[in-house]
Amino acid sequence: MEYKFGSTKKSPLGSGSDFGPEIDEIFADDEDIERASRSLKAISHPLRLKILCTLGGQEVSVQDIVEQVGTSQSNISQHLAILRDKGILASRKDANRVFYRVSDSRTLQLVSMMREVFCTHSH
Repeated sequence: MEYKFGSTKKSPLGSGSDFGPEIDEIFADDEDIERASRSLKAISHPLRLKILCTLGGQEVSVQDIVEQVGTSQSNISQHLAILRDKGILASRKDANRVFYRVSDSRTLQLVSMMREVFCTHSH
C-alpha cells in the first residue's frame, strides 16, 4: 500500500497503533511536511544547534552568543541570518546591540526537547 502524507488514505500504522496518532493527524498536508523539512534542515548544522542550545527560551545578544559558542562574530552572524530567514529566530535591535530569540512556541518546544536530549553534559 502506497501512502502519501496529506492523502486521504489511511496510515499504514492504522488507528490506535503504538506510535500514537495517525500520520494524517500529525501532518495535515504537504505544506506542513515542507515547512518541517526546511526548519529541520536549517537547524541541522552543528553550529546552529549550538546557537539554539545557547538561546533556549531566552533573548540573547549577538555578543553573548559569540562568547558562549566560541567562534567569530562574522561566523555567528551568518548562521543567525540563516535561522532568522527560515523563521526559526526573531531579532530586535536595541541601540547598537542585536538580540535574538526563538520565534514561536512550537519551535521553542522543539529546541527545549533538543536541549534536554543533546545539550546536556552528563551522559
